[in-house]
Amino acid sequence: MINIRRLSTMSSAELAHLKRRAELNIEEAMGVAREILGDIRQRGDAALIEYVRKFDYAGATLEGLRVTEEEFAQARAKVAPEVRAALERAHANIRRFHEKQMPEELWFTELEEGLVVGEKITPIASACLYVPRGKGSFPSVMLMLGTPARVAGVPRVIVCTPPGPDGEVDAASLVAAELCGITEIYKLGGAQAIVAVALGTATVPRVDKVIGPGNTYVSAAKRLLVGNIDVGLPAGPSEAIVLADEHADPRVAALDLLNEAEHGPDSAALLVTHSETLAAQVAQLLPSYLSQLPEWRRAFCERVLASFGGIVITPDLEASIAFVNEYAPEHLQILVSEPFSVLGRIRNAGEILLGPYASIATSNYSLGLNAILPTGGFARSYSSVSVFDFLKRSGVGYMTRRGMEALGEATALLADYEGFPAHAMAVRKRAEILGQPKAEP
Repeated sequence: MINIRRLSTMSSAELAHLKRRAELNIEEAMGVAREILGDIRQRGDAALIEYVRKFDYAGATLEGLRVTEEEFAQARAKVAPEVRAALERAHANIRRFHEKQMPEELWFTELEEGLVVGEKITPIASACLYVPRGKGSFPSVMLMLGTPARVAGVPRVIVCTPPGPDGEVDAASLVAAELCGITEIYKLGGAQAIVAVALGTATVPRVDKVIGPGNTYVSAAKRLLVGNIDVGLPAGPSEAIVLADEHADPRVAALDLLNEAEHGPDSAALLVTHSETLAAQVAQLLPSYLSQLPEWRRAFCERVLASFGGIVITPDLEASIAFVNEYAPEHLQILVSEPFSVLGRIRNAGEILLGPYASIATSNYSLGLNAILPTGGFARSYSSVSVFDFLKRSGVGYMTRRGMEALGEATALLADYEGFPAHAMAVRKRAEILGQPKAEP
């Protein structure tokens, strides 16, 4: 049964519950992640392989954790030519988009005479890309993470991804990794994968950053390890809002709701509209579309639409936009008569797709935008994965003697005010010292 809520009659508690979505369940996962963290920290590989066997693949061995060249070759043979061609096309669009993001490697500007400042852009040394597997196979996630990492120039990129029931990594994901130029892949997932790359074990290397979407256990492990490793943007269970007015096609709106809901039972998929007619039409259409899905995906959708998903009816378009900005969705599909007129009023969304032709589904795979986006309301302060997740900036400064003399006393006065006499002395005496011939040793 689909939830239909009226914004005007929702209590503050109901509204807060809806906005928190699956984040409500993370506290339970924190305890499990904390136990895994302590165990792997103490026993290393011995504990790691136990968790891999428990949660990933019962037949796992430490020696078999890393994907071999033979496994890559087998994957290439398994993937149908048309699937490979689709991956190649998606990779090309994703690469071109991220190449446009790349900043200048080094730039300078003169602020005053003799005062030159700039930035040096450097890739981080190592990164782990986390590619989930639990509810399906996601070669698209491999492309979305691997492409910007490689465009940014990260020297060492590894992947952690859970194996299937047969102990093998999804074949298309391996092909996608090769398209990105990534060959160091480990067959492990969940909290144990995050802990392993954050701490390092004899088998799995420690890296500087781990990034990628995951379930609540992955999110919990990342929260626990913030002081050990850069965990990137919060990317948990998938979520979307379809913002629509009375001009939207109800068939398109219904399809977009199911597009997001089928990710899993902890996803969130909301139609937000002020049109009573559209809401009723979408609700009427959903059972027919649901009946065309495989049973297990249909079960996901039905659970989502009855829990963190459904329809929210608002008083007017302005109220719908305000709800969107407060919710801060991962994906936002705008189905209104003039989508560009709404665009300027959207402040918080991981991605914004305008009109009925630019679907969330296309963006997830091949539009070129990065589909790894902040969830759980973090679109208020985080952005989608990009080359900037794999780059760091170093400020660079240069001063001539004239610049030093011009700025020196102002600097020293501020140092005096803040109570740092060594700072002030370093500036005042520097001018005095550098104005004299160098002393003999």
